[in-house]
Amino acid sequence: METIQQHLVQLSQRLDQQIIGQPLLIERLLIALLADGHLLVEGAPGLAKTRAIRLLGDHLEGSFHRIQFTPDLLPADLTGTEIYRPQQGQFEFQQGPLFHNLVLADEINRAPAKVQSALLEAMAERQITVGQTTYPLKEPFLVMATQNPIEQEGTYPLPEAQLDRFLLHVMIDYPNAEAERQILQLARREAAHVPEAPLEQLTRSQLKQARAAVLDVYLADALEEYLLQIILATRDPRAYGDDLAGWIQYGASPRATIALDRCARSRAWLQGRDFVTPEDIQNLAYDVLRHRILLTYEAEAQGITVDQFVRQLLQRIPIP
Repeated sequence: METIQQHLVQLSQRLDQQIIGQPLLIERLLIALLADGHLLVEGAPGLAKTRAIRLLGDHLEGSFHRIQFTPDLLPADLTGTEIYRPQQGQFEFQQGPLFHNLVLADEINRAPAKVQSALLEAMAERQITVGQTTYPLKEPFLVMATQNPIEQEGTYPLPEAQLDRFLLHVMIDYPNAEAERQILQLARREAAHVPEAPLEQLTRSQLKQARAAVLDVYLADALEEYLLQIILATRDPRAYGDDLAGWIQYGASPRATIALDRCARSRAWLQGRDFVTPEDIQNLAYDVLRHRILLTYEAEAQGITVDQFVRQLLQRIPIP
Protein backbone atom coordinates (compact mmCIF):
# COMPACT_ATOMS: atom_id res chain seq x y z
CA MET A 1 0.00 0.00 0.00
CA GLU A 2 2.96 2.26 0.61
CA THR A 3 3.92 2.25 -3.08
CA ILE A 4 0.40 3.35 -4.09
CA GLN A 5 0.56 6.16 -1.55
CA GLN A 6 3.94 7.23 -2.95
CA HIS A 7 2.47 7.08 -6.45
CA LEU A 8 -0.32 9.49 -5.43
CA VAL A 9 2.23 11.82 -3.85
CA GLN A 10 4.29 11.76 -7.05
CA LEU A 11 1.14 12.43 -9.07
CA SER A 12 0.34 15.40 -6.82
CA GLN A 13 3.87 16.76 -7.28
CA ARG A 14 3.68 16.33 -11.07
CA LEU A 15 0.36 18.17 -11.21
CA ASP A 16 1.84 20.94 -9.05
CA GLN A 17 4.57 21.38 -11.66
CA GLN A 18 2.09 21.51 -14.53
CA ILE A 19 -0.72 23.49 -12.87
CA ILE A 20 1.10 26.33 -11.15
CA GLY A 21 -0.53 28.49 -8.52
CA GLN A 22 -3.51 26.21 -7.83
CA PRO A 23 -2.40 23.77 -5.08
CA LEU A 24 -5.88 23.79 -3.50
CA LEU A 25 -7.52 22.66 -6.76
CA ILE A 26 -5.01 19.83 -7.18
CA GLU A 27 -5.46 18.60 -3.61
CA ARG A 28 -9.26 18.74 -3.87
CA LEU A 29 -9.21 16.86 -7.18
CA LEU A 30 -7.20 14.03 -5.65
CA ILE A 31 -9.39 14.01 -2.53
CA ALA A 32 -12.51 13.74 -4.71
CA LEU A 33 -10.87 10.89 -6.63
CA LEU A 34 -10.02 9.01 -3.42
CA ALA A 35 -13.37 9.75 -1.77
CA ASP A 36 -15.29 8.69 -4.90
CA GLY A 37 -17.14 11.98 -5.24
CA HIS A 38 -17.64 14.89 -7.61
CA LEU A 39 -16.28 18.41 -7.65
CA LEU A 40 -17.86 21.80 -8.32
CA VAL A 41 -15.20 24.42 -9.04
CA GLU A 42 -15.92 28.12 -9.19
CA GLY A 43 -13.41 30.63 -10.48
CA ALA A 44 -12.68 33.16 -13.19
CA PRO A 45 -11.76 31.99 -16.72
CA GLY A 46 -8.15 31.01 -17.39
CA LEU A 47 -7.31 29.54 -13.98
CA ALA A 48 -6.39 26.05 -15.31
CA LYS A 49 -9.64 24.31 -14.33
CA THR A 50 -9.87 22.42 -17.64
CA ARG A 51 -6.13 21.81 -17.69
CA ALA A 52 -6.21 20.31 -14.19
CA ILE A 53 -8.70 17.54 -14.87
CA ARG A 54 -7.30 16.87 -18.36
CA LEU A 55 -3.80 16.32 -16.91
CA LEU A 56 -5.26 14.14 -14.17
CA GLY A 57 -6.86 12.07 -16.92
CA ASP A 58 -3.47 11.71 -18.62
CA HIS A 59 -2.06 10.11 -15.45
CA LEU A 60 -5.05 7.90 -14.71
CA GLU A 61 -6.06 4.69 -16.45
CA GLY A 62 -9.31 5.60 -18.13
CA SER A 63 -10.85 8.12 -20.51
CA PHE A 64 -11.51 11.86 -20.29
CA HIS A 65 -14.17 13.96 -22.00
CA ARG A 66 -15.01 17.66 -21.86
CA ILE A 67 -18.58 18.90 -22.31
CA GLN A 68 -19.21 22.59 -22.99
CA PHE A 69 -22.61 23.37 -21.49
CA THR A 70 -24.75 25.74 -23.58
CA PRO A 71 -28.42 26.82 -23.41
CA ASP A 72 -29.34 24.63 -26.41
CA LEU A 73 -27.85 21.43 -24.97
CA LEU A 74 -30.22 18.46 -24.63
CA PRO A 75 -30.13 15.60 -22.08
CA ALA A 76 -29.42 13.12 -24.90
CA ASP A 77 -26.27 15.09 -25.70
CA LEU A 78 -24.94 13.82 -22.37
CA THR A 79 -26.50 10.40 -21.93
CA GLY A 80 -26.60 9.21 -25.55
CA THR A 81 -29.56 8.16 -27.63
CA GLU A 82 -31.07 5.34 -29.67
CA ILE A 83 -30.00 5.46 -33.33
CA TYR A 84 -31.79 3.48 -36.03
CA ARG A 85 -29.50 1.17 -38.04
CA PRO A 86 -31.26 0.37 -41.35
CA GLN A 87 -28.73 -2.40 -42.11
CA GLN A 88 -29.85 -4.34 -39.04
CA GLY A 89 -33.40 -2.99 -39.08
CA GLN A 90 -33.23 -2.06 -35.40
CA PHE A 91 -32.29 0.68 -32.97
CA GLU A 92 -28.85 0.74 -31.38
CA PHE A 93 -27.82 2.75 -28.35
CA GLN A 94 -25.07 5.30 -29.02
CA GLN A 95 -23.28 6.15 -25.78
CA GLY A 96 -22.93 9.80 -24.81
CA PRO A 97 -19.96 11.56 -23.20
CA LEU A 98 -21.03 10.55 -19.67
CA PHE A 99 -19.71 7.06 -20.45
CA HIS A 100 -16.16 8.26 -19.70
CA ASN A 101 -14.21 8.01 -16.45
CA LEU A 102 -13.40 11.71 -16.04
CA VAL A 103 -15.95 14.26 -17.25
CA LEU A 104 -15.51 18.02 -17.28
CA ALA A 105 -18.87 19.78 -17.25
CA ASP A 106 -17.68 23.22 -18.30
CA GLU A 107 -19.93 26.11 -17.19
CA ILE A 108 -22.66 23.81 -15.93
CA ASN A 109 -24.93 26.74 -15.08
CA ARG A 110 -25.27 27.66 -18.78
CA ALA A 111 -27.48 24.63 -19.49
CA PRO A 112 -31.19 24.41 -18.59
CA ALA A 113 -32.57 22.31 -15.74
CA LYS A 114 -33.29 19.19 -17.82
CA VAL A 115 -29.66 18.88 -18.84
CA GLN A 116 -28.39 19.60 -15.34
CA SER A 117 -30.68 16.95 -13.87
CA ALA A 118 -29.50 14.36 -16.43
CA LEU A 119 -25.92 14.95 -15.31
CA LEU A 120 -26.70 15.02 -11.60
CA GLU A 121 -28.74 11.80 -11.83
CA ALA A 122 -25.76 10.05 -13.40
CA MET A 123 -23.52 11.44 -10.65
CA ALA A 124 -25.74 10.13 -7.86
CA GLU A 125 -26.86 6.79 -9.29
CA ARG A 126 -23.78 5.95 -11.40
CA GLN A 127 -26.11 4.76 -14.13
CA ILE A 128 -28.12 6.09 -17.06
CA THR A 129 -31.58 4.97 -18.12
CA VAL A 130 -32.59 5.41 -21.76
CA GLY A 131 -35.99 4.05 -22.66
CA GLN A 132 -36.44 0.79 -20.76
CA THR A 133 -32.73 -0.04 -20.46
CA THR A 134 -30.38 1.00 -17.65
CA TYR A 135 -26.67 1.27 -18.41
CA PRO A 136 -24.08 1.28 -15.61
CA LEU A 137 -21.33 3.89 -15.84
CA LYS A 138 -17.65 3.03 -15.85
CA GLU A 139 -15.56 3.04 -12.68
CA PRO A 140 -14.03 5.31 -11.66
CA PHE A 141 -16.52 8.03 -12.55
CA LEU A 142 -15.64 11.60 -11.54
CA VAL A 143 -17.38 14.76 -12.69
CA MET A 144 -15.73 18.14 -12.29
CA ALA A 145 -18.25 20.88 -13.01
CA THR A 146 -17.22 24.51 -13.34
CA GLN A 147 -19.11 27.75 -12.81
CA ASN A 148 -18.09 31.20 -13.95
CA PRO A 149 -18.85 33.67 -11.14
CA ILE A 150 -18.41 36.71 -13.38
CA GLU A 151 -21.24 36.31 -15.89
CA GLN A 152 -24.74 35.60 -14.59
CA GLU A 153 -26.80 36.70 -17.60
CA GLY A 154 -28.26 33.77 -19.51
CA THR A 155 -27.38 31.22 -16.82
CA TYR A 156 -29.45 28.69 -14.91
CA PRO A 157 -28.31 28.51 -11.26
CA LEU A 158 -28.21 25.00 -9.81
CA PRO A 159 -30.92 24.34 -7.21
CA GLU A 160 -29.65 23.75 -3.67
CA ALA A 161 -30.93 20.14 -3.64
CA GLN A 162 -28.91 19.36 -6.75
CA LEU A 163 -25.81 21.12 -5.47
CA ASP A 164 -25.89 18.65 -2.58
CA ARG A 165 -24.83 15.92 -5.01
CA PHE A 166 -21.35 17.43 -5.25
CA LEU A 167 -18.82 16.21 -2.72
CA LEU A 168 -16.96 19.55 -2.64
CA HIS A 169 -17.52 23.12 -3.82
CA VAL A 170 -14.11 24.68 -4.38
CA MET A 171 -13.45 28.40 -4.88
CA ILE A 172 -10.21 29.28 -6.68
CA ASP A 173 -8.56 32.64 -7.25
CA TYR A 174 -5.79 34.22 -9.33
CA PRO A 175 -2.18 33.09 -8.71
CA ASN A 176 0.32 35.41 -7.04
CA ALA A 177 3.12 37.24 -8.88
CA GLU A 178 5.73 34.49 -8.44
CA ALA A 179 3.33 31.79 -9.63
CA GLU A 180 2.42 33.97 -12.62
CA ARG A 181 6.12 34.15 -13.55
CA GLN A 182 6.40 30.36 -13.33
CA ILE A 183 3.29 30.00 -15.51
CA LEU A 184 4.95 32.17 -18.15
CA GLN A 185 8.11 30.03 -18.04
CA LEU A 186 6.05 26.83 -18.26
CA ALA A 187 4.17 28.18 -21.30
CA ARG A 188 7.50 28.86 -23.02
CA ARG A 189 8.75 25.33 -22.33
CA GLU A 190 5.54 23.82 -23.64
CA ALA A 191 5.68 26.01 -26.75
CA ALA A 192 9.23 24.74 -27.32
CA HIS A 193 7.96 21.14 -26.83
CA VAL A 194 10.44 20.37 -24.04
CA PRO A 195 9.66 16.75 -23.03
CA GLU A 196 9.08 15.73 -19.41
CA ALA A 197 9.95 12.42 -17.79
CA PRO A 198 6.91 10.13 -18.11
CA LEU A 199 4.98 9.14 -14.98
CA GLU A 200 3.39 5.72 -14.84
CA GLN A 201 -0.41 5.83 -14.95
CA LEU A 202 -2.43 5.05 -11.84
CA THR A 203 -4.37 1.90 -12.69
CA ARG A 204 -7.98 1.19 -11.76
CA SER A 205 -6.77 -1.60 -9.46
CA GLN A 206 -4.39 0.76 -7.66
CA LEU A 207 -7.11 3.36 -7.25
CA LYS A 208 -9.42 0.74 -5.77
CA GLN A 209 -6.71 -0.24 -3.26
CA ALA A 210 -6.07 3.42 -2.43
CA ARG A 211 -9.76 4.00 -1.73
CA ALA A 212 -9.82 0.96 0.56
CA ALA A 213 -6.75 2.30 2.40
CA VAL A 214 -8.45 5.67 2.88
CA LEU A 215 -11.40 3.99 4.60
CA ASP A 216 -8.95 2.37 7.06
CA VAL A 217 -7.55 5.74 8.18
CA TYR A 218 -8.24 6.08 11.91
CA LEU A 219 -10.81 8.62 13.10
CA ALA A 220 -10.87 8.92 16.90
CA ASP A 221 -14.25 8.85 18.64
CA ALA A 222 -13.69 12.38 19.96
CA LEU A 223 -13.00 13.64 16.43
CA GLU A 224 -16.04 11.84 15.08
CA GLU A 225 -18.14 13.64 17.70
CA TYR A 226 -16.47 16.93 16.72
CA LEU A 227 -17.34 16.32 13.06
CA LEU A 228 -20.95 15.53 13.97
CA GLN A 229 -21.24 18.65 16.12
CA ILE A 230 -20.14 20.81 13.17
CA ILE A 231 -22.80 19.33 10.90
CA LEU A 232 -25.55 19.45 13.54
CA ALA A 233 -24.67 23.06 14.34
CA THR A 234 -25.44 24.04 10.74
CA ARG A 235 -29.03 22.94 11.35
CA ASP A 236 -29.47 24.45 14.81
CA PRO A 237 -26.62 26.81 15.73
CA ARG A 238 -28.48 28.35 18.68
CA ALA A 239 -26.23 26.55 21.18
CA TYR A 240 -23.27 28.51 19.82
CA GLY A 241 -24.89 31.93 19.74
CA ASP A 242 -28.28 33.52 19.14
CA ASP A 243 -26.71 35.65 16.43
CA LEU A 244 -25.91 32.55 14.37
CA ALA A 245 -29.46 31.20 14.73
CA GLY A 246 -30.80 34.09 12.69
CA TRP A 247 -28.46 33.35 9.80
CA ILE A 248 -29.61 29.84 8.85
CA GLN A 249 -32.64 28.82 6.84
CA TYR A 250 -31.55 25.24 6.06
CA GLY A 251 -28.53 23.33 7.33
CA ALA A 252 -26.38 20.63 5.80
CA SER A 253 -27.81 17.20 4.96
CA PRO A 254 -26.41 13.80 6.06
CA ARG A 255 -24.50 13.81 2.77
CA ALA A 256 -22.33 16.49 4.34
CA THR A 257 -21.50 14.22 7.29
CA ILE A 258 -20.42 11.42 4.98
CA ALA A 259 -18.50 13.81 2.72
CA LEU A 260 -16.58 15.46 5.57
CA ASP A 261 -15.65 12.05 6.99
CA ARG A 262 -14.45 10.64 3.65
CA CYS A 263 -12.60 13.80 2.65
CA ALA A 264 -10.84 14.20 6.01
CA ARG A 265 -9.60 10.61 5.79
CA SER A 266 -8.47 11.16 2.18
CA ARG A 267 -6.52 14.31 3.09
CA ALA A 268 -4.81 12.55 5.99
CA TRP A 269 -3.85 9.61 3.76
CA LEU A 270 -2.49 11.91 1.04
CA GLN A 271 -0.28 13.55 3.65
CA GLY A 272 1.11 10.19 4.72
CA ARG A 273 -0.81 9.82 7.97
CA ASP A 274 -2.96 6.91 9.12
CA PHE A 275 -5.09 9.10 11.42
CA VAL A 276 -7.30 12.17 11.03
CA THR A 277 -6.51 15.42 12.87
CA PRO A 278 -8.85 18.31 13.76
CA GLU A 279 -7.03 20.38 11.11
CA ASP A 280 -8.15 17.93 8.41
CA ILE A 281 -11.78 18.45 9.38
CA GLN A 282 -11.46 22.22 9.69
CA ASN A 283 -9.58 22.55 6.40
CA LEU A 284 -12.31 20.75 4.45
CA ALA A 285 -15.36 22.08 6.32
CA TYR A 286 -15.67 25.11 4.03
CA ASP A 287 -15.63 23.15 0.76
CA VAL A 288 -17.99 20.48 2.12
CA LEU A 289 -20.52 22.93 3.58
CA ARG A 290 -20.30 25.90 1.19
CA HIS A 291 -23.00 24.59 -1.17
CA ARG A 292 -25.11 22.77 1.42
CA ILE A 293 -26.19 25.63 3.69
CA LEU A 294 -28.97 28.06 2.81
CA LEU A 295 -28.79 31.44 4.54
CA THR A 296 -31.79 33.51 5.55
CA TYR A 297 -32.73 36.61 3.61
CA GLU A 298 -31.74 38.72 6.62
CA ALA A 299 -28.24 37.23 6.68
CA GLU A 300 -27.77 37.82 2.96
CA ALA A 301 -29.02 41.39 3.35
CA GLN A 302 -26.28 41.94 5.95
CA GLY A 303 -23.66 40.62 3.52
CA ILE A 304 -23.10 37.40 5.50
CA THR A 305 -21.63 34.50 3.51
CA VAL A 306 -21.68 30.77 4.20
CA ASP A 307 -17.91 30.86 4.66
CA GLN A 308 -18.30 33.45 7.42
CA PHE A 309 -20.90 31.27 9.12
CA VAL A 310 -18.66 28.19 8.95
CA ARG A 311 -15.73 30.22 10.29
CA GLN A 312 -17.82 31.27 13.28
CA LEU A 313 -18.82 27.67 13.96
CA LEU A 314 -15.21 26.46 13.84
CA GLN A 315 -14.21 29.21 16.26
CA ARG A 316 -16.99 28.43 18.73
CA ILE A 317 -17.20 24.62 18.71
CA PRO A 318 -14.61 23.20 21.16
CA ILE A 319 -11.79 21.22 19.54
CA PRO A 320 -11.18 17.84 21.21
